[in-house]
Amino acid sequence: MADKINGIDIRILKLLAKNARLTYKELAEILGTTRQRISRRMDRLERNGIIKKYTVIPNYDALGYVHVILGITIKPSVSIDEIIPALVEDENIKIVERALGSHNLVIHIVGPKDMKELEKIINEVSRKIPGIDKLDITFVTETVKFEVL
Repeated sequence: MADKINGIDIRILKLLAKNARLTYKELAEILGTTRQRISRRMDRLERNGIIKKYTVIPNYDALGYVHVILGITIKPSVSIDEIIPALVEDENIKIVERALGSHNLVIHIVGPKDMKELEKIINEVSRKIPGIDKLDITFVTETVKFEVL
């Protein structure tokens, strides 16, 4: 069973969400505690799967790529669990999310700005998904805010 999360844990998560490069010493200074206490809490947050990974958020446009989100509604007769492994393996797919609402699958693709190449990638991805009822494509033009907590 996971240990209980408290206010300090939430404050650590919020600080790391803004800057994942903060050291334990810096976190301790900001939170008025010891580096050892931060270390113990971080170990626990990682061990309990609360912190899944540390990552960067690139500027895709500056790198010459485009960020596309596919909102997909799959027919009820198809099992999402059977589709997900093939999607996770696809190098063009960066995020796979189960969802409730208009779509039950949300996929983020990072691809070339060349529309013919991008179309090819989207077609390849959609062929991996049997039973698509509806597919909406959204081009992300700018990430104005990105907060996780």
